[in-house]
Amino acid sequence: MRNKENTKGRVTLFAARFVAYAILIFLSILCLFSFYMLIINATRSNAQLQAGFTLMPRDNFLVNLKNAWNDASINIPRGMFNSFLVAACSAILTTYFSALTAYGIHVYKFRLRKFAFYFIMAVMMIPPQVSAVGFVQLMYRFKLTNNYLPLILPGIAAPVVFFYMKQYLESVLPMELVEAARIDGCGEFRTFNRIVLPIMKPAIAVQMIFSFVSSWNNYFIPALLLNKAEMKTVPIMIAQLRSADYSKFDMGKVYMFILLAILPVLVVYVILSKSIIKGVTAGSVKG
Repeated sequence: MRNKENTKGRVTLFAARFVAYAILIFLSILCLFSFYMLIINATRSNAQLQAGFTLMPRDNFLVNLKNAWNDASINIPRGMFNSFLVAACSAILTTYFSALTAYGIHVYKFRLRKFAFYFIMAVMMIPPQVSAVGFVQLMYRFKLTNNYLPLILPGIAAPVVFFYMKQYLESVLPMELVEAARIDGCGEFRTFNRIVLPIMKPAIAVQMIFSFVSSWNNYFIPALLLNKAEMKTVPIMIAQLRSADYSKFDMGKVYMFILLAILPVLVVYVILSKSIIKGVTAGSVKG
């Protein structure tokens, strides 16, 4: 009787695992299918794309790459450099200052501590589009159009990243460690940079990925502030390429440009994902 119950339990466990893995595999295929189709379409000519749907690659990859890279209306290398500069600086500033703010509110006991926390949470509830018009007008008044500073510096104030960092600190940072560093004569910034930041490395890697992708894909504000061709970022160039004259419109070139625009994001994800895995497997404080 007991053997039958054990066998039945094993069958039930196997069935549950099979269903779980089947769902995960299906969702993975669903998520990767659009990326696969992007690669396939980047190998097809405009005429082949107009002919209909196919799952097999064609032989137009190098032609599309050459047409996109040498397009006279856009400068892909310059656009990718511009986007990488803005996205990398924004991601670094966002994660560092959000972690610093979270550390200050988590560690220090001051009178307006709760007010500061709830104020930042209230700011998080305000959609960026609400303040966009006033922000753009302010940048025009300060003559900061065609400048990357309005695209980088606002990332310092990132309530969502701050909230994530604070929650992470509450779960991994023992106050005894901070007190021990102070007793040893370690300054506050040195404590944060040398002790706290290594502990927060997995959280920083996660938020750097999200911040980098968000800044890289940002179209709304850059399109309002950047007018010079040499200053434009990748999303603006893609929109510019898609809005070309229909007689000169080449979908194969557009798909190739989108594929090229995704590659830096994938590289950053691969690099930072290693930091996440190392941080999770290390699991403890790094001196």
